[in-house]
Amino acid sequence: MNIQSKSAPILRWCMFQASSATSRVPTRVVAGLPSQKQRGASLSTTIGRRSSLVFGKGLSSSRARSTCTSVPKIRDLKVKAVQAEETVEETKEVISLPTSDESEELLRIRHTTAHVMAMAVQRLFKDAKCTIGPWIEKGFYYDFDYSEAFSDKDLKRIKKEMIKIINKKYELRREEVTREEARARIEAVNEPYKLELLDAIKEDPITIYHIGDEWWDLCAGPHVEDTGKLNGRAIELESVAGAYWRGDENKAMLQRIYGTAWESQEQLAAYKEQKLEAARRDHRKIGADLNLFSIQESVGGGLVFWHPKGAMVRHLIETFWKDLHLARGYDLIYSPHVAKLDLWKTSGHFDFYAENMFDQMQIEDENYQLKPMNCPFHIAVYKDGFYSYRDLPIRWAELGTVYRYERSGTMHGLFRVRGFTQDDAHIFCLPPQLTDEILGVLNLTEEILSTYGFTDYEINLSTRPEKSVGDDSIWEASEASLKEALERKGWAYEVDVGGGAFYGPKIDLKIKDAIGRKWQCSTIQVDFNLPERFQLEYKTSENDMAQPIMIHRAIFGSIERFFGILTENYAGDFPLWLAPVQIEILPISAKFEDYAQDVADKMKAKGIRAQASLLRVCVQ
Repeated sequence: MNIQSKSAPILRWCMFQASSATSRVPTRVVAGLPSQKQRGASLSTTIGRRSSLVFGKGLSSSRARSTCTSVPKIRDLKVKAVQAEETVEETKEVISLPTSDESEELLRIRHTTAHVMAMAVQRLFKDAKCTIGPWIEKGFYYDFDYSEAFSDKDLKRIKKEMIKIINKKYELRREEVTREEARARIEAVNEPYKLELLDAIKEDPITIYHIGDEWWDLCAGPHVEDTGKLNGRAIELESVAGAYWRGDENKAMLQRIYGTAWESQEQLAAYKEQKLEAARRDHRKIGADLNLFSIQESVGGGLVFWHPKGAMVRHLIETFWKDLHLARGYDLIYSPHVAKLDLWKTSGHFDFYAENMFDQMQIEDENYQLKPMNCPFHIAVYKDGFYSYRDLPIRWAELGTVYRYERSGTMHGLFRVRGFTQDDAHIFCLPPQLTDEILGVLNLTEEILSTYGFTDYEINLSTRPEKSVGDDSIWEASEASLKEALERKGWAYEVDVGGGAFYGPKIDLKIKDAIGRKWQCSTIQVDFNLPERFQLEYKTSENDMAQPIMIHRAIFGSIERFFGILTENYAGDFPLWLAPVQIEILPISAKFEDYAQDVADKMKAKGIRAQASLLRVCVQ
């Protein structure tokens, strides 16, 4: 094919390549392209972790980095414990919080700023009722029950009042009271939501934080020493959104004021710049602009339509995933989308996961439900055979579509949907094989994620929670296997003590994108529960029957979510090997349209994704 002939029209070749992502190009995707790596810079920024309910017995579980035995604590700078008539000055521990890229001081600042905002709101709007107000990733929020909608003008007034509170340098004082005393105080100020929160607190004593002598809140802390530690010029109230009380659409609709707080103006400016860049990269906007996918409310919220260009990118992702799994010793399987209710009762989903499942449907006098997970189906395949120790490990992989009920207000583009495809795999192995199998999954995870430019990971090893199944020896051996695999891999990790699933320990992996945001993707979980529930067995070398260990693992998490992450990471500028259109041919006038189409057809025949953009309007 000679496209360089003198008689050929001028052609414009549009190569869509990502300028900032590191990508390994699979040679089979585009004919004639060699394997290579594209290298680029990634902007490192910080991200916080969301706490648990601010009011109550505590926030998140302790975490220790790598093999460290000490657990970092976030403490109040000054703590007062008040019990009965006696006041004692002390420096006792208040609460354990997860470590974070962001400083412990910054997390205290955000928590305190949320309280200062609530205090300012109740100064200005006397009828406003407070609910909860935690620090979150990049900032904080507080929910209020107030009859009139907060306006942009109101936010400016609130911010101005906050500055007044900050400038007064009010002391933050922690007080411990009895449950009865807390109830009496809450009733006296007519805060009904606080009463409900008080009832949810299981442990005594109850902790209250005071800002000066004017305002207080149920809270577990921690906070800065006084409001003067806050930098008013590094605080911004960003938006107001609706939020149901406790996330239940049957309960009151509240107004949630979001804000952000930093230690310096420079940090705030960097955050605002990143926020603008994130908005530019929003996969929902790019998906519409590039005609990649749609979610149509007329059909159903959270249900994704893949348009031709988006479907092509998905096809390339799935083909690469399947080929690599086959090359690494996995077999592919396919399973149904629905099953009888009995299966979900055996698996435990009926008892423990029902609220996340779609309603049952009746078919020929039997009840069925859409699957929320693939694992019981893989177990059904295992039970259909007979295996000896020589057959293990067995590795089965599936791109299986699952369905989960999400409230309409919680769905968000491709990141949270009702129907999605998990890149699931399950491994059935012997106890001595566990470490090597986990290491194999880690290697495969790195190989796949680095192909798409993700090489910066944050890893958590989550250990046995208080409520769990399985005996101590199984847990200890499994946790040791996960730890050994991570150390053999050479990856730094944090230990989330007590953060594992009830059925086994797990490894979770977050990736960092081009603008420094972190995304939860990969998970590796050891399961003692389902093999027991389904009575899975294999024949040992002594001709006895024993229970295999089961590993759940997903690398992308879901195709939909990963596609959204990719779109935002590349800002829609997909690398050449992943672009839905690799070459676009533009004829300079209508008389060259046939030739342009002929060139595009010949390129397609060679495996290149080309298209001719035919003129719709002649330019004179």
